[in-house]
Amino acid sequence: MTNYGEWFEKLMGMSDQTWKRHANPLSVWTRVPVLPLLALAIWSRAWIGVWCLLPIGMLVVWTVFNPRAFPIPVSTDNWASKATFGERVWLNRKTVPIPAHHDRFSLLLNIGTTLGIIPLAYGLFEYNLWATLLGLVVVVGGKLWFLDRMVWLYQDMKDENADYASWLY
Repeated sequence: MTNYGEWFEKLMGMSDQTWKRHANPLSVWTRVPVLPLLALAIWSRAWIGVWCLLPIGMLVVWTVFNPRAFPIPVSTDNWASKATFGERVWLNRKTVPIPAHHDRFSLLLNIGTTLGIIPLAYGLFEYNLWATLLGLVVVVGGKLWFLDRMVWLYQDMKDENADYASWLY
């Protein structure tokens, strides 16, 4: 059985070419506001009813299209590109093992981030602004912390693997 990351990577159609395009900082930074915008779109059902499905659908389409939306970056020597490289390294950890401290901490971050979905979902269901904001801070903050950790992972692994090192230019 594949792990969640491998399943999600296949679902998103993340080929080598797609990963190269996703390393564009514009791809990374235009994904950051997706969850807050999605929360707003879900909340908007109070104002626009079933029409809230239109912005929700647009955000889902953008999430899938985003890694393909931008060209391969001219340079990958930046935080956002290295974060995507770290995600690739982390997803490939079954084939090329990563240091245990990175694996453990990444797991803890993912668990914490996932727990943020509880107040977020509650807040969106009950129209509770504070629960919604708490959930957004935990999920988005956790994801950004995870990405920062992925930069560190990539920095540690690029000298261990020639394929990983070739991503940096």
